[in-house]
Amino acid sequence: MSASGEGIATTARYTPHPFIGGRTAVLRALAAWRMRWPGAPRVIVLTGNPGSGRSRLVTGFLMLCDPEYRKQLPLDDLDPATVPPDLPAPAVPGPAGRTAAQLLWIIADHFELGAVRAEDVFSELSAREEPVTIVVPDVDAAGPVRAAHEPARLVREVLKPLAATESVQLLADVPRELAGELAESLPLGQVQIIDLDAPEWADPDGLALHAETGLDPAAGAPDLPYAADPEIRRTVAEAMARRADGNHLTVQLALQSLLMQPEGFDPSDEELLPSDIGEALDLHARRLGADPRTLRLMLAPLAFAEGDGLPVQLWGRLANAVAERDMSQDIADGMLLAAPFIQPVEPADDVPESGTPEAEAAGGEGPGAAGSAADRRTLLRLMHPAVAEEIRAGLPDAREAQTKIAMALLEAVPEQDWSKADPYIRDHLAAHTLDAGLLPQLLTDPSMFAHADPVTLRTAIEAVPLGELGAPARTYLRTAPLLTRSQPSVPLRAALLESAFVEDGLTPYAEALHRLGFPLPWRTLWSVPVPGVSGVTVGSLPQDDGPDGGSGAGPGRVEGSANDPADGTTAVPARPVAALLVPEGTPGARSLPRAEDDAGEPGGPALLLHDLWGPDYLDADPAQVLRPSEEAREAGPLGLSRGADYLRVWARESRQVVAALISDTPFTGVDLSPDGVLVVATARGVTARQITAPLPAAAPTVPAQAVGTADAVASHGLEGDHS
Repeated sequence: MSASGEGIATTARYTPHPFIGGRTAVLRALAAWRMRWPGAPRVIVLTGNPGSGRSRLVTGFLMLCDPEYRKQLPLDDLDPATVPPDLPAPAVPGPAGRTAAQLLWIIADHFELGAVRAEDVFSELSAREEPVTIVVPDVDAAGPVRAAHEPARLVREVLKPLAATESVQLLADVPRELAGELAESLPLGQVQIIDLDAPEWADPDGLALHAETGLDPAAGAPDLPYAADPEIRRTVAEAMARRADGNHLTVQLALQSLLMQPEGFDPSDEELLPSDIGEALDLHARRLGADPRTLRLMLAPLAFAEGDGLPVQLWGRLANAVAERDMSQDIADGMLLAAPFIQPVEPADDVPESGTPEAEAAGGEGPGAAGSAADRRTLLRLMHPAVAEEIRAGLPDAREAQTKIAMALLEAVPEQDWSKADPYIRDHLAAHTLDAGLLPQLLTDPSMFAHADPVTLRTAIEAVPLGELGAPARTYLRTAPLLTRSQPSVPLRAALLESAFVEDGLTPYAEALHRLGFPLPWRTLWSVPVPGVSGVTVGSLPQDDGPDGGSGAGPGRVEGSANDPADGTTAVPARPVAALLVPEGTPGARSLPRAEDDAGEPGGPALLLHDLWGPDYLDADPAQVLRPSEEAREAGPLGLSRGADYLRVWARESRQVVAALISDTPFTGVDLSPDGVLVVATARGVTARQITAPLPAAAPTVPAQAVGTADAVASHGLEGDHS
């Protein structure tokens, strides 16, 4: 359980772990934790300085925990105390790029929990008879937006409750500034902090072995004069480890620098070996005859890059912005200069799935799939986050540099048309402007709201104090759970935002979405915040001709509604209405007549009438409301299927879905008029939408049962909101 066993392993001459090359003391502690050895802690918090090798250590340990990977390791040659028993692999939810909420629901899905709220996840895990083992690596990489400080949220909202759950055996790789916070709430003996930079856990011999292997021509290194002789090679490796003071990343950078450019290095001069990450950058530049500041300016855009990395097409533009001069020649001539510190990121082979059935029904493929063709290109990133931290810290004013990057990205949007924006700009400009302190000023463009990745944009906006956000941003923030839950297509995002803007009284923003050319499936006609609506019905009110008379037909209304006589005579003028079933006493509502034998308590239902096409309430006798006949409904071009919090509008002739609506609260009433006005009530109020989606051509043959009970079953409800 401590470093005291390191000498025993050396004496016994066990084979080092082939991936880690050392760290015997830590591996023994982790093996005892995995097998729940008496006295072993239930929770281990692994920490250390940036570049201390935490990720590599966890990866190597997980190799020993995976039943399939164990078959590829020389287990019989390793120190037996470092090899955990052959057990089922632990759960390893990866936090890189994910929010705390996303990681929590990944855990819930892995263990097939029935939780619908975050707190239910922990209570269900606590109720399990058998303990569960969870390993959370790379907590410092959590979150889609660096400036939103997602690692701290992950520790507080997920890891601390997990650690407090007695049935959970937890190993977490956590930055040092958060390690104490994670461990402080647990009783003594249940938790152990392993600091890889502490003397009892440090492994200078293993680090020297790592450097020696990196210089060995037999291991693939170039045939260098000072590497061919084993004695000299060992001496140089020990000097590297000693100068790096135990930091694995510093040694790795020194190795890559030497292997890419062997000239200009004297192995007898330790001053040519870096003592930290910053020196690794500067010494490499000087050996190549370059100004270290030029190297840092070249790498600055990558130090601020978000997501998986920066597209190479944007690198030069952003470097010019930070340096305030043309860096194109420096970049063209400096690839050998930058190479030890850059890592290309190849496009993923897998494309994210398209989201919920509701989104697919509305023609959506989800943001990942929609942008996949443009995103399938090589990206560049720095080889370690600690290199990025060093470069940002070395700039005279990091916020000013971020501001220049954000402005350059904004200027790179063609004609300020977000549909033409580079996918990186579309999805990550909000993160850059957040870090620059400029995000609230960006949050006024409804097109950007619709095109940007909802998870990233929501995370960035949530990091801004609510009082600093304008009305459009607050509307987006209210709608964001729907967007992140369902992963809808861009047109459906725009449609949901269009309705939200109308609901919040921001009609100009809704109209802007229509003018921008989105193929929206509806136009939101009106929305009223009436509480307690328990049902809605579309119908009509007969009325006399006069100043306010006439047919009352709204724009786009078709003939053939419930009040159009079939005999060809002139129809009685009627005004289409939405009848809202509300509690008695609601302002403007009229009580419904009761049956003669109804002696119930006062306070029964009442009816509130609203113009179907316009913004006005109506004062009329509820008994006058005429509902469309079933024949009139079936003669209409559209049909309706619904669940608890989603619905589909489909073309009767082709049986194809033309619009899908999802809600963050269950529907309390839904109705569709024969001429295509959808009225929906939730706890928030009532909204009317005119379905404008074009009707698809009829299919050659469609089974009669294709539409019906399958669409009408209840939805999964809010338990699906894993955003």
